[in-house]
Amino acid sequence: MTEAADTRRRPTDRQPATRILRVTGPLVELEYTSGIAMYDLVSLGPAGLPGEVVAISGDVVTVQAYEYTGGLAPGQPALPQGRPLSVRLGPELLGGIFDGLLRPLSGAGDWLLPGAQRAAAEERTWSFSPLAARGEHVAEGQAIGTIRGAGPVPVKVLVPPGCRGTVAEVSVAAERARDAVVAVVGGTEVTVSALWPVRRPRPVRERADSHEALSTGQRVIDLLFPVARGSTAAVPGGFGTGKTVLLQQIAKWCDADVIVYVGCGERGNEMADVITELSELQDPRTGGRLADRTVTIANTSNMPMMAREASVHTGVTVAEYFRDMGLDVVVIADSTSRWAEALREFASRTGALPAEEGYPAGLASAIAAFYERAAAVTTLGGERGSVTVIGAVSPPGGDMTEPVTAHTERFVRCLWTLDRDLAYARHYPAVSWAGSFSRDVPVLAAGHRSAGDPEWARRRERVGAVLAEADRLADLVDLIGIAALPARERVSVLAGRLVREGVLQQSALSEQDAYCGPEKTAALADAVLAVAGRCHELVDSGVPAASVEEIDFGPLLRAREDTGPHDSAGVAACRDAMLSRLDEVRS
Repeated sequence: MTEAADTRRRPTDRQPATRILRVTGPLVELEYTSGIAMYDLVSLGPAGLPGEVVAISGDVVTVQAYEYTGGLAPGQPALPQGRPLSVRLGPELLGGIFDGLLRPLSGAGDWLLPGAQRAAAEERTWSFSPLAARGEHVAEGQAIGTIRGAGPVPVKVLVPPGCRGTVAEVSVAAERARDAVVAVVGGTEVTVSALWPVRRPRPVRERADSHEALSTGQRVIDLLFPVARGSTAAVPGGFGTGKTVLLQQIAKWCDADVIVYVGCGERGNEMADVITELSELQDPRTGGRLADRTVTIANTSNMPMMAREASVHTGVTVAEYFRDMGLDVVVIADSTSRWAEALREFASRTGALPAEEGYPAGLASAIAAFYERAAAVTTLGGERGSVTVIGAVSPPGGDMTEPVTAHTERFVRCLWTLDRDLAYARHYPAVSWAGSFSRDVPVLAAGHRSAGDPEWARRRERVGAVLAEADRLADLVDLIGIAALPARERVSVLAGRLVREGVLQQSALSEQDAYCGPEKTAALADAVLAVAGRCHELVDSGVPAASVEEIDFGPLLRAREDTGPHDSAGVAACRDAMLSRLDEVRS
């Protein structure tokens, strides 16, 4: 039975119809009847608007509606569905654009009318190839077949959680629709796609420690504040600091197998730009479109507010589906502040006692539950997979002490704070090296050592020390001027500028510099550190600091754009040429 048909089925003894008592925006109150349980899906009114039970108090059931409730009135019928809010997971996800409830937006028209958006059954078929034979014993999470034609990422049909036993039937290689039964295991039918509740994490064999960094292609992150696969990161920043651009860059260039991009309450034009760019950008892995291995969930600011609340859970559920196939998935939520605003809006309508700034008292628990679903795991089928969650935070007025930002900082492993002053100085990505952190550094340092880069931790520490010293001297320079500083400290200020402009700054519009491979990032950092070290040697040997400052460091600063994304040799050649020029100054 398709989900669209399921939401319109007739009342049964188990799910008797009830009636609406009150409607106020997305909050709908129903008359309690037997068979209604918490988090059950409910069809509201003649149009069958989807809603979810969020509270039961005496004879009153509180439902949050996921579509516009204009025209919904007391006395109209409501039909409990007898199951929680669920989404259909299958091969049709890759390359698709969906709303917050994972209903396809392709062909939906310019306006999404209430009750008109249905998750109708797809007529498309996919090529199924069996991996198990009749009579074979299989366990939960084991691949029983593969799907071809779903995109560049291999999609597997897995034995559902909680199901194991002997394969009684299995389909031959053939074209199959999404609802087709391709196997029978232990009396349970296995279909190409299946429903899964969005608020229930998919089970795994165990959570594992990850010593491998997620390469984002952005130097300031990969060098100073790296994130491990299966970890979490937040990107707080005020208006105009470049959150959306940074998240788009990560979506384009990170080395994940699948990207789940959740546009949660952001402006529609930004979401349209993301969709357009992903469809036009060439995938560096496959040569095809990057959009073909991306799942886009668009729930913009002019779409129903409470569907925004469900969209982040929908995105993580989709990510866990691909993770269970042994893939590395990145979930990008832009922005969790808009998600929290939906929680605040609904809490105010229920009359719940507000906490800080009107947010519900359970805000911290809701944020923790969202980020907790990120993990590197051993799947039920015995494979390694991961879900990395990256969420943008939009603090009003850039106030980093407001509740959403403060609670998020408690629960994430990495914080990439965007600095307004850097953004206004056109330094992008505007990630503040003083206000950001990564708790994954110790485990990733061990991973780099085992991967053959024992200098990674020391390189990062040296770059951080240069930036910290330059920041310490910046206030003195503003007060007394650069000429009043001792020669060695003047060179420290110069070194900070070289690091900022030659390593951390990165242009999203440059063909050469939009993405930077790990080897080039290391080469640029080593080059700038070597040049800065030679400058310190020059002033220590008696060369005037002014003579060092007058040297043209342009070739070194341009190396990031003059060399290819993986051209560490070109960077090394530029470094050697710069060191030779400094030796000429000494002589």
